[in-house]
Amino acid sequence: MKISEITDGVCAPKGFRTAAVSCGIKKKGADRLDLALIYSDHPTVGAAVFTKNEVKAAPVRLSAANIKAREPRAIIANSGNANACTGETGRQNAEAMVAATAQALGLDPEEVQVCSTGIIGLNMPIERIVPRIPELADGLGSNNDDVARAIMTSDTKPKTYAVEYEESDGTKVRIGAIAKGAGMINPNMATMFCFVTTDAAISREKLESATKTAVDQSFNCISVDGDMSTNDTVIVIANGQAGNSDVSDTFQDALNEVMLNLAKKMVSDGERVTKLVTVRVKGAKSRDDAEKAARAVSNSKLVKCSWNGNDPNWGRIIHAVGYSGAQIEESKISISFNDLPACENGLTSPTPLDDLASAVENNQFTVGIDLNLGDGEFTMYTADLSPEYVVFNREEYALTRNRIEG
Repeated sequence: MKISEITDGVCAPKGFRTAAVSCGIKKKGADRLDLALIYSDHPTVGAAVFTKNEVKAAPVRLSAANIKAREPRAIIANSGNANACTGETGRQNAEAMVAATAQALGLDPEEVQVCSTGIIGLNMPIERIVPRIPELADGLGSNNDDVARAIMTSDTKPKTYAVEYEESDGTKVRIGAIAKGAGMINPNMATMFCFVTTDAAISREKLESATKTAVDQSFNCISVDGDMSTNDTVIVIANGQAGNSDVSDTFQDALNEVMLNLAKKMVSDGERVTKLVTVRVKGAKSRDDAEKAARAVSNSKLVKCSWNGNDPNWGRIIHAVGYSGAQIEESKISISFNDLPACENGLTSPTPLDDLASAVENNQFTVGIDLNLGDGEFTMYTADLSPEYVVFNREEYALTRNRIEG
């Protein structure tokens, strides 16, 4: 069944409305959008995946508890403050956001998911947020671009995508999403949000399975800087308004496409990156070995620096493969850039260096690694590491702390 891209992101599926406002969360009086609401007019089923970091933000813990208790009807999300490492005050603030949202929408608090992103360790200016939530609820409409912008932190552009396909019974199913993420990107997941809406009629069991599968092949396959955040969240909400009798395998394909598209957008918009690099490992003894090799290469600072300098340095790649923990035989490893051989059987290839350099100069290219030991395969999506990344990340916390008002 054909999957077609459509417009309007999370507002594309039937029965979902959104809104966004400015609360001055990061800086009192600032007018940038920083509080978003996504709401289903109809009963739902939901699934979610959260960070595996042992240090979890208060909203992550509350949302994880809520989705176990009730199906989610609404997501309230803010940028500018992560509400992480904020103790009992943080828990109370997350609960206050949930309670205010539930009251404004006539929901049970457990039907509300709450998400926060931004600076870690600073108390949420809750007094600026709660009073704006009724206004947020009153303003619900088709505001996909606004909600996509309201969850941005160091992102330079909003990230949104939606698709439509036709089920075997003739009904059209839509899946839409927004996402944020640019730095602290490394599985398991990243400093990221992805909020997905769909009008598919689907059981919670199937939705949970489809969500896990889609996350594993997208957000758990990206890396910008090798760091794992405290607030990572993927939430999928289905309200059944498409009226389909069942979902086919195409639903999984469509959900995969939505999440992978947004995952690649995150890497491409990584903090001061210049390249989106696909690292494709094959020929490993097992899938686990292929993953180990791909992650080692994708997270190697030396490798990433060479890409930033347009240097096809396969020696840095093979050394990362060597310490990855994957079973290897040095004399069997081959490495390529955009299918141009750089290393064959552990030795340099005759490909002219200028040709290899031309491949790495592209803002998107593929590194192929063949271990020639088996059938294991794994693909990662990663980026280069620039001097500007270091400058950007040197003083954010100290500077932000000094600017916080109220």
